[in-house]
Amino acid sequence: MSDINRRLGLALLLSSAFVLASCGSNPKDLPANWTAERIYKEAQSEARSGAWDAAVKLYERLEAKDPFGIYAQQAQLEIAYAYWKASEPASALAAAERFIKLHPNSPAVDYALYLKGLINFNADLGLFASFGGQDLTERDPKAARDAFDNFKELVTRFPDSKYASDSTLRMNYLVNALASHEVHVARYYLRRGAPLAAVNRAQFAVRSYPNAPATEEALAVMVVGYEDLNQPELKADAERVLLKNFPTTTFLTTVKDYKPTSWWRLW
Repeated sequence: MSDINRRLGLALLLSSAFVLASCGSNPKDLPANWTAERIYKEAQSEARSGAWDAAVKLYERLEAKDPFGIYAQQAQLEIAYAYWKASEPASALAAAERFIKLHPNSPAVDYALYLKGLINFNADLGLFASFGGQDLTERDPKAARDAFDNFKELVTRFPDSKYASDSTLRMNYLVNALASHEVHVARYYLRRGAPLAAVNRAQFAVRSYPNAPATEEALAVMVVGYEDLNQPELKADAERVLLKNFPTTTFLTTVKDYKPTSWWRLW
């Protein structure tokens, strides 16, 4: 009997240990008497260990338990980051935006904006990493534009924020990348004998990103495009602006090479 009792005791001990171990990963099993602070600390522990899905569930459980408490407010912000790390960017953006709307005067609003910018920035990072191997005319850089707007709002509203400096650097990168994307599309149209479409995309690049390095090539595309469209006055204006700002440019020669020389090059 004593041996049986020992086995039963060991089984119960192992069962209890399993239940306790599972509390951190399954919020449904949390003890009912856990305080908001305890749940918050458990969520942070899961996040530190990289268990982002478990952290998200715990943050959700925390807000449901004490929606107006101080830990719930912090959870509403941290869940946005946890969603992002759990590869759920749409949920992360929604959570960050929700925090901003619920707590517009919170000192953490700058972080929420910064987080939105990071999520959008990384969503389209691959778009600008390389122009090789993929037709960029088929890509929509919406996330990159959204990231720029997020960082711009942060820098405008919170110029002294500790995130302002990095946001400015990322904005500069995005401006150059977005301008390069527009010029890439303009080249695409020029190569396919669509000068009007090429001019329109080049104009957009010049208007939207006037200080980007890609402006030089965009102006050259406009010069060549207007020439193809038989618009000598517009061509002269574009060439004058190009040479005034870039007197040593070589793009006038380079861009002419983009033009198809015979009909079969269109296919």
